Amino acid sequence: MLVEGDRIVSVTPGGHAPVGMQVLELGNVTLLPGLIDVHVHITGDSTISTGNYYRDILTRSPIDEAVTAHLFAKRTLDAGFTTVRNLGSGSYIDVALRNAIDRGLIEGPRILAATLPLGATGGHADDTTGFAPNIEFHGETGVANGVDAVRARVRENVKRGADVIKFMASAGVLSNETSVGAPQYSQAEMDAIVDEAHRWGKKVAAHAHGTEAIKMAIRAGVDSVEHCSFIDDEGLKLARQHGTWLVFDIYNDDFILAEYGKLGVPPEQIAKEKLVGRVQRENFRKAVRAGEKMAFGTDAGVYPHGWNAKQFAKEVEWGMTPLQAIRSATIDAADLIGWKDRVGVIKPGYYADMVAVGGDPLADVSTLEHVGFVMKGGRVVRG
Repeated sequence: MLVEGDRIVSVTPGGHAPVGMQVLELGNVTLLPGLIDVHVHITGDSTISTGNYYRDILTRSPIDEAVTAHLFAKRTLDAGFTTVRNLGSGSYIDVALRNAIDRGLIEGPRILAATLPLGATGGHADDTTGFAPNIEFHGETGVANGVDAVRARVRENVKRGADVIKFMASAGVLSNETSVGAPQYSQAEMDAIVDEAHRWGKKVAAHAHGTEAIKMAIRAGVDSVEHCSFIDDEGLKLARQHGTWLVFDIYNDDFILAEYGKLGVPPEQIAKEKLVGRVQRENFRKAVRAGEKMAFGTDAGVYPHGWNAKQFAKEVEWGMTPLQAIRSATIDAADLIGWKDRVGVIKPGYYADMVAVGGDPLADVSTLEHVGFVMKGGRVVRG
């Protein structure tokens, strides 16, 4: 394989390097394209909690996230994920992080940033839910209600550097509203978000656990549904009809149930996770059998960055072949994010993003948890 600058120039089985070229001989390894995670929250990490949920909220500011975000970016890159889609960040930190990485100031993956996720008052994007009425939070917010307001919020996100638009179609797990999956936007609001985002050339990702919210988001024309926990047969059929990508984060249930009690997360939130975890995995299996378009997204940040590859084994456990799991984080993920012409494949003209592992991931997909070599844009960053 010949690399010049940040691109792959040629791939020749049994070929020889031109005279004067630096040669990297990796030995007995399996070489893959750089991995892609289409759902991370790279500016934060649950493991830096003090163990007191409300103290963390009331004493930590966006500045705290900004000064540690580079650590999580580096851990993600070292784990072999050379491209990620960051689906939500406060204060446009993900845009600043993306720009610093692109300028070569710090090391990290290529980032498609969503900036502030859109959500309804009292919903999954509203940080004031569950607090006394006299407690106020100041700063940028994605909370927007009504067709005109959500259009304006999309435009503001694009203005501030968003590569993708993310909105909360349903309630969620790790927030203080009572429901885990009830719709939180009307059909008209969802339609407006998607129409406005597509008008600006931005793809749309919808957070949706609930059955009805998933179908509403698909009908609105979103490019991907995230989580998909309670998707039903009608939802699977709609996704196929609309060409909608489904992104199931099926590893993090293990971490939430094992660790979040120790982190001081309210028991009501953990109880919601218990409603979601098993059902989500069973519906993942149904989606695989139905031949849905599925991409690899982990919700990393809910669990430690750098552990992204732990989801591969879960994907295989719940119905994918190892090859399908690998495709979900390479060629299929690249297709979802609109970058299938530049990442996800080892091919001339593509970015020289490559990882190597010992052993054969088609025989044991968990080998992808132990990446020994990472190249991003023609530069070796690990190994």
